[in-house]
Amino acid sequence: MKKTYLKTILIILLSVSFLVACGQIPASKNNGKSEQYTIVTSFYPIYLATLNVAKNIPNVQVINMTEPQTGCLHDYQLAPKDLKTLENADVFVINGAGMEAFMDKVISQMPELKIIEASQGIKLIKNTTDGTDNVHVWVSITDAILQVKTIGAQLAVADPPHAEEYTKNVAVYVEKLESLKAKMHKELDKLAKRDIVTMHEAFPYFAKEFNLNIVAIVEREPGSAPSAGELAATIEKIKKSG
Repeated sequence: MKKTYLKTILIILLSVSFLVACGQIPASKNNGKSEQYTIVTSFYPIYLATLNVAKNIPNVQVINMTEPQTGCLHDYQLAPKDLKTLENADVFVINGAGMEAFMDKVISQMPELKIIEASQGIKLIKNTTDGTDNVHVWVSITDAILQVKTIGAQLAVADPPHAEEYTKNVAVYVEKLESLKAKMHKELDKLAKRDIVTMHEAFPYFAKEFNLNIVAIVEREPGSAPSAGELAATIEKIKKSG
């Protein structure tokens, strides 16, 4: 009986240890704040950049606010679960430049929340259709690198105990991105034809990076199917440009 009792206690202790290790039980609270430093990102491209900046840093977790399949956040409406996620955040990393149209609501409800705008300081391209800023800066590898550096520098200020680790991670990730950029230039710079057709308006930064010319856009926004006339015009442009 005694052996059975001790065995049961041991199983319970091991189970608790496993759950804590897997993050199923929240870290102990200190003055109402979790010992874990929680970084929340607005959507998937920013999540990937931040994940690399915070890679393998103890007690730092990166959570993406939206689902991975969520597209650009132009018209995204905050859900109650999003606000709940942000309530537990130490810092909120966004693309900025107007991508997250809901930021007024976040700031009004959480004025103390630290916000990092990854696109800060990047020169924006204007959309040809309406003259508004094109916010898809991460599609340029050069601009993606600037975003990573901004995220790393501001996280180092916001979370000083891990400043050195953020800085090291930025250097490693930037090196990978620079290597990718060189590889892509090697392949794309030798193309004789520089005209391209894109699916939607996210690619001006990509085109600028690799000296390409966007001659047509199939759909301005994902899900906004072109009319028959627009599709015919696009097909004609493709034939003319080769």
